[in-house]
Amino acid sequence: MSIKGSPHARFRRSLETRQLSVVLLAAAELEQIQLDDALEILVLMAQEHDPRFDRAAARWVGRLLAETPVGLADGRYALALVERLPHGVESLRRLARRR
Repeated sequence: MSIKGSPHARFRRSLETRQLSVVLLAAAELEQIQLDDALEILVLMAQEHDPRFDRAAARWVGRLLAETPVGLADGRYALALVERLPHGVESLRRLARRR
C-alpha cells in the first residue's frame, strides 16, 4: 500500500472531486466496485450526461436485482428512479443497502 492509501481510499477521495474522469481512473484500480460505489459513479454520469449512462444504468439495476433481496416491484421502482438521476438518489442508496 502506498503512502496515499489503498485503492478504495483513493477511490473514495476521488468521489469528492465530483469529476467523472478522475473517479473512473480511481475506479479502474479497484478489483471490484461495490454496488453503492457504482451508484455514485452512475450519479456523476447522469450529471455529466455521459453517453455511457444508459448501459451503465441498466447494468446497475441488474446488479441491484442480483445482489440484494429486492423483488421485481422494487426493481421497477429502481429503474424509474435511475431514469430520473441525479434526482432520487437517496431512495436508490436505500435500495442498494439492502442485504
